[in-house]
Amino acid sequence: MTSRGTKYWNSGAIPLIAPEILGDIIAQVADVGVVISEDGEVLSVLVNPSATTFKGLDLWEGNDIRNFLTDESNRKFDVRLAEFLDGAENVRPIELNHADGSQLWGSPVRYSFHRIGPDGAILLLGRDLQPIADMQQQLVEAQLTLERDYEDNRGFDTRFRVLMESVSDAIVFVSVHTGQVIDANSAAATLIDRPSDRAIGSNFQSFFDVKKSVDMVQALANHAISPSQKPFSAMLDGKGGQVEIVPVLYRAAGEKMLLCRLLPAGESVARTDDLNSNVLELYHAGPEAIVFVSDTGDILSANDAFLDILHVGHDISLRGRSFADYLQRGTVDFKVMTENAQRAGRMRNYATKMAGDYGSPRAVEISVTKLTAGSKLLFAFVIRDAAKIDPSQSKATSPSDDSMRSVVELVGSATLKDIVAETTNVVEKMCIETAVELTMNNRVAAAEMLGLSRQSLYVKLRKFDLLNRDTDDE
Repeated sequence: MTSRGTKYWNSGAIPLIAPEILGDIIAQVADVGVVISEDGEVLSVLVNPSATTFKGLDLWEGNDIRNFLTDESNRKFDVRLAEFLDGAENVRPIELNHADGSQLWGSPVRYSFHRIGPDGAILLLGRDLQPIADMQQQLVEAQLTLERDYEDNRGFDTRFRVLMESVSDAIVFVSVHTGQVIDANSAAATLIDRPSDRAIGSNFQSFFDVKKSVDMVQALANHAISPSQKPFSAMLDGKGGQVEIVPVLYRAAGEKMLLCRLLPAGESVARTDDLNSNVLELYHAGPEAIVFVSDTGDILSANDAFLDILHVGHDISLRGRSFADYLQRGTVDFKVMTENAQRAGRMRNYATKMAGDYGSPRAVEISVTKLTAGSKLLFAFVIRDAAKIDPSQSKATSPSDDSMRSVVELVGSATLKDIVAETTNVVEKMCIETAVELTMNNRVAAAEMLGLSRQSLYVKLRKFDLLNRDTDDE
């Protein structure tokens, strides 16, 4: 109540507002405010300080607002302005796109029309629609992404169904958590004597004749991660007979799943000529140590016999480590074997010593074969404990017949001291020739293999007249 008794608020009427603060109020309630004449001339522009999109609009003042609108927006603006000037009620707001020459300078703006004076001035209050446009664009992109993902999933599902029905093996997918069958192909439905639609969703254990106290699904999961390569045997319920289950454990969407391949027991026996299975069984159960190594020397896999040589509990601790770390002469032994295998395809009976991190060195004989896995080169090492080799079968290098004959002829014509000296020379020459041959005339590697300095090796090569051979390091 003022001193004269005049109320600012009277039955919902707008209170009196001082002209100097009206502009601030308009700028705060809208992103942009434009005062135009009835002809469209811009009289004033008010911009909300927080609306960073609208900048440099002072140039509009004194110009026709149509100069700053696109052609399409000009037509819409003229129609809506004519409705407003004709006194139409509830003139709806209009969305306009501004332009600066031929380029859009900003986002679309929704304008509402308001009379602000008797002189015909019109106030356009604008709201920036860019956040809404961005959200709409995100929704459109999300919808397109969902549609693409849906089509991709349909494609994957079709390929999966074709693959499942084209294989002859009985395949069943089982949830480890619930024990229910998630999916099964026609071969599995035939084997368990149930239609596919009835099998899916059923308890997998119910297909077999097992005790209720036994959690068969968990037993299969434990079998899948065990080192045993033998299938899991079970008896089908009814007259289905015995089957062997090969489980594979994996995780999908945060849930553990089992892929179970079911084979009738008779079919399992009939596959004794399966080379892959036989070689895999030999790898795991054979007495010879077998190691697969990459061309860079990293161990890829090793069987139990190799773990026994190094006194290692599991091959996980060996994978990725350098095979040369366990050889007596390290990289020298490794390079000699692999270079000979690359040149000839294989190398037999290379004698050296091996030792693990905690065990003592053990004499071994190694055979190596070059293999290719796609475009990658790898080596297979077969290692035998020299202590277990029959001496009568040993092919240890012996002096040549000519050298032995020359030594024998010395008996009776020379003293024992001279005979021993001659024998030493024969053995020494034989060892040097063998080392040079194994290293393909690499003098540095041969010297390291023999435990000699390079200078000492050259002295002995000159002594036995072996310097005429070509060498790779000169």
